[in-house]
Amino acid sequence: MAAICVFCASSRRLDRRWLDLAAATGAEIARRGHTLVSGGGCVGMMGALVDGARSAGGRTIGVIPQSLVDLEVADLASDELLVTESMASRKILMIDKSDAFLTLPGGLGTLDELFEVWTTATLALHHKPMVLVDTDGFYAPLLDWLRNLTDQAFLKPAGFDLLRLADTVPTALDLLESRLTPPHPR
Repeated sequence: MAAICVFCASSRRLDRRWLDLAAATGAEIARRGHTLVSGGGCVGMMGALVDGARSAGGRTIGVIPQSLVDLEVADLASDELLVTESMASRKILMIDKSDAFLTLPGGLGTLDELFEVWTTATLALHHKPMVLVDTDGFYAPLLDWLRNLTDQAFLKPAGFDLLRLADTVPTALDLLESRLTPPHPR
């Protein structure tokens, strides 16, 4: 099956509903037989995500910079924990280790990761599917702004369309699975 990277918040002060969404996402990825790739943290939605995957018998790969390991927020229970030198090298490794990307609600770090994979996809540096989960319209203002960029020719419509949108995690995973390319023999 696929290695699905999930971008989400790591804040410790989130409403329970966001933590529950993350835990359900991890569990659903595991139930479908996929490996979860995460930012390697054990707090906030990221921690709930990996706990959810493991509770459903899933395999987890965490990718985390040394600076966050030093802050003692690393998911030491990961099946594979990869430590990088920087946030930039973390994103590169996450892209390399993943077959698809799913973005849950989050803040600046989540948006940074989303825009990195989206930008590199628009440049045809990878052809991996990406889905944004817009639970309860969380991303609606951002999506409106991005559509305006397209209307003003700052973003090509084909580039905008590389990012698929879903209201629920099961729908998001269905979209990802429908766009995954069969793995090449190694």
